[in-house]
Amino acid sequence: MENYNLDHDIPVMFITASSFPEGICEAHDQLHLRVPFSDERHFFGISRPEGGFHNIIYKAAAQQLYENEARECGLESQVIPKGMYLSIYITDYARDEGQIGKAFEQLLNNLSVLDPNGYCIEMYIGKNDVRCMIRLNAKNGELKM
Repeated sequence: MENYNLDHDIPVMFITASSFPEGICEAHDQLHLRVPFSDERHFFGISRPEGGFHNIIYKAAAQQLYENEARECGLESQVIPKGMYLSIYITDYARDEGQIGKAFEQLLNNLSVLDPNGYCIEMYIGKNDVRCMIRLNAKNGELKM
């Protein structure tokens, strides 16, 4: 685990999965049909429980490269807020996609320092790596390792 500073807000557009975890792949597939790949664009998975811990809402998301891109693509939008995040970096995640769930279990063991309104965020890096992260509570600053 490490602290990761996201130094700017990231506007994203997204498709909400029909279910979790079963609908994740379909949501990403639908997103990729609507949003063109670009070396300048990051892709994300955004999730959190809503209406109870076992009701997880998952969004497959892509960084907006310009204002109103979400509207042009017919997608909803939100912002991933800048700040300090607790994170785990996974290389070659496709080798064992279960690593992502295990990483979030580890991160969530630090519940007392996490932003209670934060999301579990997967930030995909290149084709093989992912940074799993959850925003730290603003009053806690950084988690001392």
